[in-house]
Order: sequence, then structure tokens, then C-alpha cells
Amino acid sequence: MKIQPFTLHVDETAIVDLHQRLDRSRWPDELDAEPWSYGASLSDMRRITAYWREQFDWRAAEADINALANFTAEIDGQLLHFIHERGSGPAPLPIIISHGWPGSFVEMLDLVPRLADPARFGGDPADAFDVIVPSLPGFGFSDPPKRPGMTPRQMAALFARLMAGLGYASYGVQGGDWGATISTWLARDVPDHVKGIHLNWIPGSYLPSTEGAPDFSPAERAFQAKMAAEAATGVSTHVGIHASRPQTLGYALNDSPVGLAAWLIDKFRMIADCGGEIETAISLDRLLTNVSVYWFSGSITSAIRLYREARPEPLKFAPGERIRPPLGFAAFAGEVAVPPREWVARVYDVQRWTAFAKGGHFAAMEQPQALAEDIRAFFRPLR
Repeated sequence: MKIQPFTLHVDETAIVDLHQRLDRSRWPDELDAEPWSYGASLSDMRRITAYWREQFDWRAAEADINALANFTAEIDGQLLHFIHERGSGPAPLPIIISHGWPGSFVEMLDLVPRLADPARFGGDPADAFDVIVPSLPGFGFSDPPKRPGMTPRQMAALFARLMAGLGYASYGVQGGDWGATISTWLARDVPDHVKGIHLNWIPGSYLPSTEGAPDFSPAERAFQAKMAAEAATGVSTHVGIHASRPQTLGYALNDSPVGLAAWLIDKFRMIADCGGEIETAISLDRLLTNVSVYWFSGSITSAIRLYREARPEPLKFAPGERIRPPLGFAAFAGEVAVPPREWVARVYDVQRWTAFAKGGHFAAMEQPQALAEDIRAFFRPLR
């Protein structure tokens, strides 16, 4: 495995091209209706685009990213970008954190320093981690897969190879969204290397066996009904087109920066704990850093293809099959749907379950301090 330092620097010509495209935006019409009720609001997208064009500082965003230790690794012909921030403490525990969509490694920029250097944020240096945050294959500055078949399970296998190549024989795993699926596959496939698994989302494809099991509890039935309803009413409707026609959608999103921003920010607004005002939960600069990473890397098409690749291999469990490493779960009140503990415990070894009154699907961006504290507390006895 070949590992090299990585410094992010987007050529000035690409920034000029982005600005020119923003200047030439061809705006759609809009009904006289409640803002965002038909999708991204025209007035808000005009405002966000003007900010992106005139005020957003990509070079400052680059500096924030480069302030962390970035690298690339080539594994079996797949180039992975990753952050590897060494911990400041007596015995840092390695932890690999996986992101999802519509996010990227940018989701973790405020979480990484809180885990690597807890003393800087009022914590105990003994809780420090060596933090590894890969960009998923096809996301950000990791190369897109060249052939079909890069499933979350295959990504987990790549990440296990990465951790071995970095010299870590055992480590923690953490994730939300697709990162929760990848983290679960790591704990399922290489349990002897995983000290514990911490999640802030239970994967949508998770399905424990109910063979020989008692009936679902009322809470489990209510959770399943809520998930089904939200899949049909908008929260998860992007899954259908991503999983069926990602290439078709990619032509538009890869060509129009405003279209890309609308597609991503609309989803952030829908599933963050923001009451419809996304900038109360995540700053516009962070949102546009994430959008800009997709734009400058040209990765939106390869990123949404993951929904298609994942379908043949859902997280379904046979009778008696369990995830061996212990689980810590952070249940944020504003999450799309928080499952009942008994549903999760059908497969996972639930050792810690923390309920948070505030925070949504993007916990690392919305509530980085609370998430960091919960990760520290869960892994403390596992070191």
C-alpha cells in the first residue's frame, strides 16, 4: 500500500469557471406557494448562490481542510483520500469514521480535533484518538471505482486494509448514514479487529431475522411504519432515482453548480434538526464547503451511484447471527427515525444508548461536541 501526503489545492482556473457558471445561472420558475414545499426555494437559492459567488472563501475552506493531516493511499488500484490526525494523549485509540451522502469528509472537520485533542476542548487527554476519516470511494478526492460492485461491504474491506496498512491491529469504528452501514460491515466481517462500534444512525437496510422470535413490540411496529411513511413522502425519495438512474441525474448535477447545491442543500434541510432553517444548524460556509468539494472533485455522479451498488447486499441477518463488537448508539432527537433499542438489540450488542434532545442526521456537523463526548465515553472502557 502506497501512502502519500495530500495537500488540497484547487487551481484558480476551476474557481473562475465556477464563478462564471454561477453568473450564467438559468433560473427556473416557481409557484406562488409555501417556500420549499415543492423543493428548493427560488429566493433562498438565489441568496445562497450570491453568497457562494461573492462572499464564500474557498481558499479559507482549503486552509481548514489542510490544517488537518491529509493523505492518499492506493489499495488494489483504488486511490483513497483520508484524514489521519494523530491523537494528543498518552495512548490514543485509533478510530475510523465513515461519512455518508449528501455529506463528505467535510462533515467531520469539527469532530476530528475534538477526538484527537480532547484536552483542547475541556476533555481528558486519556480519551484521545488517532482519527482516520476516509473519503468513500467515488466521493470527494477518492477516485471513483472503475467497475460495478463497490458496495458498502467492499468499502469496509478497503478500510480494513487501510487500517492494517497504517499499522493498527485493532480500532474503533464510527459512522452515520452510509458510514453506519460501512461501520457495521467492518464489525461484522473483521470483528477481531474492531474494539467497538459507535453509530448515530441505524442503516435503513438493517433487517434482523425474526424467525423464532417473539412478535415485534409496539415501539418496533411504530418505527417500521414511520420509516415506510417517510420513504413514500419525501425524506427518502432520492433513494429511488439514485439507485435506478444515477448516471442520468449526474449529467445535470455535474454540469450546474446551482443544481448541485440545490440537490444537496435541500436534503440537508430536510433531515437536519433545523426546523426548516438549515443555517441555524449548519453554517452556510460549511454547507458550501461540502458542495464545493463535490463540485471541484466532479464526484457527484460516482457518489450517488453507491445507492445502486448497495442494493444487492443489504444488511440482513440470519437467525442467531449477531454483531460481536459492542455497540454505542447516539440517538439524536431530530434524526429521521430513531429505532427502539429492542429493534437494534436483535443483532447488535448494545452497551450504551444515549438520547440527545437536539441534533439531527448530521450529528458531526450539528452537534460535534455532544457527539465527541459520547464517542469518548463509549470507548473509555474498551481501550
